[in-house]
Amino acid sequence: MPLALLALAIGAFGIGTTEFVATGLLPQVADTFGVSIPAAGYLVTAYAVGVLVGAPVMTLLGTRTSRKSMLALLMLIFVAGNALCAAAPNFPLLLAGRILASFTHGAFFGIGSVVAAGLVAPQRRAAAISMMFTGLTVANVAGVPLGTLVGQAAGWRLTFVLITVLGILGTLGILRFVPADPRPQTAGISGEISALRNPQVLLAMLMTILGFGGVFAAITYIAPILTEVSSFTDSSVVWILAIFGAGLVLGNIIGGRLADTHLMPMLCTALLLLCATLLCFYLTATHQAAAVICTFLVGFFGFATVPPLQKRVLDNAAGAPTLASSLNIGAFNLGNALAAWLGGLTITAGHGYHSPTAVGAAMAATALLTAIASHRLETRRKQRSSIPTHHTHAEEVTAH
Repeated sequence: MPLALLALAIGAFGIGTTEFVATGLLPQVADTFGVSIPAAGYLVTAYAVGVLVGAPVMTLLGTRTSRKSMLALLMLIFVAGNALCAAAPNFPLLLAGRILASFTHGAFFGIGSVVAAGLVAPQRRAAAISMMFTGLTVANVAGVPLGTLVGQAAGWRLTFVLITVLGILGTLGILRFVPADPRPQTAGISGEISALRNPQVLLAMLMTILGFGGVFAAITYIAPILTEVSSFTDSSVVWILAIFGAGLVLGNIIGGRLADTHLMPMLCTALLLLCATLLCFYLTATHQAAAVICTFLVGFFGFATVPPLQKRVLDNAAGAPTLASSLNIGAFNLGNALAAWLGGLTITAGHGYHSPTAVGAAMAATALLTAIASHRLETRRKQRSSIPTHHTHAEEVTAH
């Protein structure tokens, strides 16, 4: 794998860390600025909204800029956003820093996926994409816990300082190792938007929303599930989440390797097993061993879908893949928000803290049905295009 992929992975690690680390620092932030915990929670909400809005906006603004230059610019904006967070004298400016940093998220992963896929041979594109996303998965295993510990021990501002340093390293790595590419001359804004007219691109995004939404339906409420249903102690949640993170890393790597040779069979299998795991989690959440195993498998099968989904979007938007790739990153966040909302409804309705896992199973099952439908549509299209057109003698005379 080229060193350019390592540079992209470092950037992904920094972005993944800053996305989730705020959740563990909310009490410290609230104390610093004298706001309530729910008010501090806007740091998380604002970031998610910024990802959804920033993905298409930043991508379209960069359609006439080389991808290498755009990636470096995005990382510089990310550095500025986190530096503002570290130095913010008041809560509104801290919130502004979070939004500024979030605007780079979708475009970085979207453009980065295109660049990563172009660095290797066609038969290794999914593996290259998974290499970049390894930075995001490792952020959940190491970056977020370490960032939380640093913030709790030495102040939350130091956490954002360290993330800023990561952003600088990522920027330098991109400038040094990512090969120069020519400024785009053809697609433009209209070309990027036209790629979204392909039904397969839209179906892949729907699979992303539903499939990864299934993961977050469970993980959003994993703490109360483990403590209230599985009867774990609060301190146990940390190491179980580390096990979940290990599942993310392994699923991402294996999913990337298999997707290069068996994309749709592998994707359908992962979604089927994700659905079965979530259903099993719902039925066995009161058993501690089963809860731990299911938590790992949710991460494993959930992130095994990421490289194939991202590659499928790239393959079907080949002429103008950048916007579609970035929007698919936004689709992950949309799925997370939708799943959290639906899971919250089931808890509010009195179905128990483990009920979101059933919601996740339903979302994963719907994603599987969408994948099957997408594959059948693609197969029929290929069959129709391979049938030679035969003209009768009468038709040929008429034509002449």
